[in-house]
Amino acid sequence: MDPSNKIFPSAFLRGQAQLVVSVAVIGAVVLWGLLSPGSLDRFFTGALADITRNFGWFYLWVVLGLVALAGFLAISRYGDLKLGDEDDEPEFSVGAWFAMLFAAGMGIGLVFWGVAEPISHYTRPPPGIAPGTPEAAGAAMRYAFFHWGLHPWAIYGIVGLAIGFFQFRRKSPALVSAATESLPWRGMRRLSPLVNVLATVATAFGVAASLGMGATQINGGLAAVFGVPVGTGPQAAIIVATTAMFIASAVSGVERGVKWLSIGNLVLAALLALAVFLVGPTVSIVDTFTNTLGAYLSEFVRTSLRMSPFRDSSWVGDWTIFYWAWWIAWSPFVGLFIARVSRGRTIRQFLVGTVLAPTVVGFLWFSVFGGTALHLEIFRGVPLAEAVHADTATAMFAMFRALPFGAAMSVVATVLILVFFVTSGDSATLVLGTMSTRGNPDPPARVKIVWGVLVAAIALSLLFAGGLGAVQTATIVFALPFAAVLLLMALAVTLAIREDWEAEQRREKALRKKVRALVEK
Repeated sequence: MDPSNKIFPSAFLRGQAQLVVSVAVIGAVVLWGLLSPGSLDRFFTGALADITRNFGWFYLWVVLGLVALAGFLAISRYGDLKLGDEDDEPEFSVGAWFAMLFAAGMGIGLVFWGVAEPISHYTRPPPGIAPGTPEAAGAAMRYAFFHWGLHPWAIYGIVGLAIGFFQFRRKSPALVSAATESLPWRGMRRLSPLVNVLATVATAFGVAASLGMGATQINGGLAAVFGVPVGTGPQAAIIVATTAMFIASAVSGVERGVKWLSIGNLVLAALLALAVFLVGPTVSIVDTFTNTLGAYLSEFVRTSLRMSPFRDSSWVGDWTIFYWAWWIAWSPFVGLFIARVSRGRTIRQFLVGTVLAPTVVGFLWFSVFGGTALHLEIFRGVPLAEAVHADTATAMFAMFRALPFGAAMSVVATVLILVFFVTSGDSATLVLGTMSTRGNPDPPARVKIVWGVLVAAIALSLLFAGGLGAVQTATIVFALPFAAVLLLMALAVTLAIREDWEAEQRREKALRKKVRALVEK
């Protein structure tokens, strides 16, 4: 008997067994959340606190390393290699491609935190800065740029690059384990089932938790615009409605549902940001962008590695480490999806499109919404800090009430949030379907429907049991082992890229030699 079977029976190397294990783990945690949400919350909150305290440095180094690797690959000689064969052309236009990767990556997060995060940092700044001061406002914007800038997109970009490179150039299945299996070390293949199960569980929990949390913000928007009561009943109805929409979009296919919804939502987000820019403090917004970009660039390395070993403060753990863990937990889902829509792009195009371009968009978004919120709070006395502390989900709508055409912007923002959830949901069902069908990039419709219903059922059951926050925390706990997987994926794709580049150089040299010989003859 193969000794590897003592750890992972041979059936585990096939997709069905991995799917059964994934569903079993998800079911066990959900059942725990239903029966004892308080116990689940205490367990995972304690685990997260221990991980943040003992492994925060590890997250900082890993993510900074991924930023450096993405920058190196983008500007190096390897950047001309394609994700696919040399004659492959991109499946989607640049605009459609960017809209889809942005909608799947963090579009909804920017809407949720665009106002709430800068205001939160202003009133509760990093250690060493007095709250409610100009220095606190500057730090608030700088950390908003930092938390939503190059670092999270580098995580998504490297994971997507690894999956796409092995899928389109090496013809491997569209699975997270495809990269780690290529490493020339004994035992890596035996870890593949564990890697794929971990990715599936983290994706399912992350999407379910976000569905529930997002329902609260949509509920807040409906309450602000139409007076809909806030509660679990309306939020459950919102989950059911958005689930039906994203399942219908997912079944229609990437080329139709996901693509057109993503394009429409990106246009809608741009129009909303333009409206706030024009009716808000326009000059202050431009000044905020200019000042914060300079501070972000000048403090980049120090902020990337900042801990607080000589202060009794949990600020870095509560914000930066929490964010890095959240992005890592979401990276299998986002990475696999952006790989799915990126065939035919060069490595340079891929990394510029998945790391640099969305970073710039995020900076502009926070400058418009965060800059406006801070201006209203500081200079006009609008109590946005109270609104954020009362309910972060409704902070943006509180800001709209202080602006001209606020009611119209609230309607647009509610539609924007709704469609962002639909695009995230249909992307997630595609990815979960791919993971559970041995890497099939276009899983059957029935598989997408099953995953869509399952994720919605998880969100609904935990919403009523009060366990959604605990599942979100559980998702972040799963990020620690996946951070180690990320390092293996980064190493694997770097070695594979160098190997393919050297092989292409040998082929080109041989071709030139043949041509020269023919000319001489």
